[in-house]
Amino acid sequence: MDNQPKVAVLGGGSWATAIVKMLCENLETVGWYMRSTYVLEHIKLNKHNPNYLSSAELHPNQLILSNNINKTVENYDILVFAIPSAFLSSELRKLTTPLTDKVVFSAIKGIVPESGLIVGEHFFKNYNTPYNNIGVITGPCHAEEVAMERLSYLTIACQDQDQAKKVGECLKSRYIRVKISDDIIGTEYAAMLKNIFSIAAGISHGLGYGDNFQSVLMSNSIREMKRFIKKVHKMKRNINNSAYLGDLLVTGYSTFSRNRMFGNMIGKGYTVKSAMLEMSMVAEGYYATKSAKKIKEENGAVTPIIDAVYSVLYKGKDAKRVFEELTKQID
Repeated sequence: MDNQPKVAVLGGGSWATAIVKMLCENLETVGWYMRSTYVLEHIKLNKHNPNYLSSAELHPNQLILSNNINKTVENYDILVFAIPSAFLSSELRKLTTPLTDKVVFSAIKGIVPESGLIVGEHFFKNYNTPYNNIGVITGPCHAEEVAMERLSYLTIACQDQDQAKKVGECLKSRYIRVKISDDIIGTEYAAMLKNIFSIAAGISHGLGYGDNFQSVLMSNSIREMKRFIKKVHKMKRNINNSAYLGDLLVTGYSTFSRNRMFGNMIGKGYTVKSAMLEMSMVAEGYYATKSAKKIKEENGAVTPIIDAVYSVLYKGKDAKRVFEELTKQID
């Protein structure tokens, strides 16, 4: 690419690693911030992330690795945040470098717990990042399939379509297809909600419900997603597009889905705490459920699936009884 943009990824998990891999297909150098000095040194020596997507070969000669968030933010123009939402605030508290002149893209599929905001709104309200400089990178796309270079699809959303296209050009390759959207708020809420519905799918599987019920659950989930997003941000959108329905399906059905795995453990009888301890990755849907419940109550959306997941995760209700009741509310 001529006049290559200066892009950095912030985060050390599987999705951050996958995005770095995608960027390295097109850019001569990519910045990469993560907290762990051990992981940074391991990547330099062994050409892979030891904790996540270890099968994905990385190219240290293309990477500018750092555990200093301010140095990374200062030196790059486009910042892709892929830090789990539960840890975003604590990482941002380290910032002394302003974000007002940076282009910030969120690859975080959740709500910031401390503010109750989707990530784009959090940057706008707390870091004075202009909305035209805020974007979203969403699926349907699993990091594990990116590592295997299987054909995958991304949606890049930004009010500034030129910014969206620029980031899209940095990410697309022979195995990555990119679609551009201007629905930054809707796609980000969809990315958050699909994790909650994936937990519901996992709970139902853990309880012994089969494919027939799950198909009904997913059908109701996309309608619930449509009602929810319409309440918080009304605009013309096709909820059947891949950024909404496609991302929901891949998260609800795939064995790679950490949220489905988390729900499956809950359905099998694990407590929330024990399920979290056993998982090596963060289930964003757990944190999103609490925020989504509050947002839906403020906006009057009808969300029986979100309500059911909330009852199980946060009120300690018996999953079997809650889902028996849910079967009477969906069709």
